[in-house]
Amino acid sequence: MSYDKKKYYQEHVNTFKNFIKLGVYTSIGVIVLLILMAIFLV
Repeated sequence: MSYDKKKYYQEHVNTFKNFIKLGVYTSIGVIVLLILMAIFLV
């Protein structure tokens, strides 16, 4: 098994981008949920 530095780095960058997307979508979902709770539960 060979170690390809460029391939490893590209996979790392893609993983990090996906992690950031997940964090953004999760944050947006939580904000929307809080807004809806404020509207309907108060």
